[in-house]
Amino acid sequence: MGVSYKPLLKLLIDKDIKKTKMASDIGISTSTLYKLTKDEYVSLDVLVRICAYFKCQISDICEVIHKED
Repeated sequence: MGVSYKPLLKLLIDKDIKKTKMASDIGISTSTLYKLTKDEYVSLDVLVRICAYFKCQISDICEVIHKED
């Protein structure tokens, strides 16, 4: 099982916001931003801050990827 932040990246494109601007605005580090772009796990706190920034739900910024056996 994994996670994908493609919905977040699409949201950034749709709203014409740079990833670095979002990171600066919500106070996340560059290493956390890197994790988001590489579909690695980040804390729930980070996801909640992103949701507050965009006024959206977690399902609007990430999705669970189920891997086949």
